[in-house]
Amino acid sequence: MRFPIVLLFNPESNDYKVNVPDLPGCDCRAKTMDNALNEVLAVIESHLSLLAEYGEDIPSASSFENHVSKMEFRGGVWAVVDIDISPFLGKSHKVNVTLPELLIKKIDDRVSTDPAYTTRSGFLATAAINELKRSV
Repeated sequence: MRFPIVLLFNPESNDYKVNVPDLPGCDCRAKTMDNALNEVLAVIESHLSLLAEYGEDIPSASSFENHVSKMEFRGGVWAVVDIDISPFLGKSHKVNVTLPELLIKKIDDRVSTDPAYTTRSGFLATAAINELKRSV
């Protein structure tokens, strides 16, 4: 899942605060932008581990447009981090699924051309997660 992040420079402490708007409470500080980008990956993984431990859902990542106009992020530098959330979803189980041949071909074509997906199962899991998070 691709989470937008924002790096905010604080001239008083001469460091960067990195915030992950889609994961409330998930932020860190670092002296350089490079260190901040490295640190935020570990912080996100720790945050997702805690959510999984307590049986909480992993929030969906939203677009930059949902956050850039917020006052607390003004002047920030935006980036995106790609996090594999599958380790935080629990143990995998094999299931037998029957799908139309054309649909399987379309899925396989997408998986082979989109770096966001590495397997058919990953694609189907992402689609299922997105469908389950939709408003009912």
